[in-house]
Amino acid sequence: MDKKVLIIAEAGVNHNGDIKLAKKLIEIAANAGADYVKFQTFTTDNLVTSKARRAQYQNKNTGAVETQYKMLKRLELTPADHYVLKAHCKKNKIGFMSTGFDIESINFLVSLGQKIIKIPSGEVTNLPYLRHIGSLKKEIIISTGMSTLGEVESAIEVLINAGMEKEKMTILHCTTDYTAKMCDVNLRAMEVMQKAFGIKVGYSDHTVGIEIPIAAVALGAAAIEKHFTLDCAMPGPDHKASIEPFELHQMVSAIRNIEIALGNGIKISCPSEEKNKVFGRKSIVAKCLIKKGELLSEANLTTKRPGDGLSPMYWDKVIGRAADRDYQSNDFIKF
Repeated sequence: MDKKVLIIAEAGVNHNGDIKLAKKLIEIAANAGADYVKFQTFTTDNLVTSKARRAQYQNKNTGAVETQYKMLKRLELTPADHYVLKAHCKKNKIGFMSTGFDIESINFLVSLGQKIIKIPSGEVTNLPYLRHIGSLKKEIIISTGMSTLGEVESAIEVLINAGMEKEKMTILHCTTDYTAKMCDVNLRAMEVMQKAFGIKVGYSDHTVGIEIPIAAVALGAAAIEKHFTLDCAMPGPDHKASIEPFELHQMVSAIRNIEIALGNGIKISCPSEEKNKVFGRKSIVAKCLIKKGELLSEANLTTKRPGDGLSPMYWDKVIGRAADRDYQSNDFIKF
């Protein structure tokens, strides 16, 4: 591939409101080799109404009976927390990123120096939010879970009309379910969006394990986002749909290997193969005793290894010619 795949380790709200745990997640992501560790920035009062119900997966994963407002309030990071986390990212040599869920949060992240704005799936249909982000003319990564192709197209149009350049955008295919079922992944939709919009594409994963993000890279994903946690058994809405530290390390390593393996697409014999040609290919040889002047035919010729004699691709040119010398069985045919 021409460019390195951007790997975003999504800590999200898996810090459970504990700044010490958030810092530990940064260290895990950095040790795994991710490019960015990403959190979520929101003011609960700006994000949900006081009586907003929680999603089914949130009820299932936490078992608690409370409103979405109360749950999010516990997971909210303060402005001071952000400064601490950004400094810890710098110390651990990994990029800091956070998803802003409202305009106020977006402005705060920009003031913090964040260069890439991450738009979550739930905001794809949020016109004023999209319009504001487009006007900032920053690099954008937009998740498209729950969206139709038409809704994604409308969001792109809003961003572009507000001043955004297509070259600065990356669209992430996503299935917004925690955990997402394999039958709902529909990974080829990533390719469809790339063809439809001519914009870089990637994948935001909510499946169990690491195989789907790796497959997405093989299909051409420019960016991968994956939730991770210290322990999937921890309480909280997203831990069960996350991978643990050793899996994050495996995923990053596998993606980097896939990057190398994809190559440049030019079909050639690579240098490491050259030494094996003579051992793996065949040559035209005598099948039996052949006297000088005898006509060469399929009856007295065959092909065998090694490949440092006359290539079998000259078979038709050899058949019917008179032998220029005596040949013993297995002798290379020469002209």
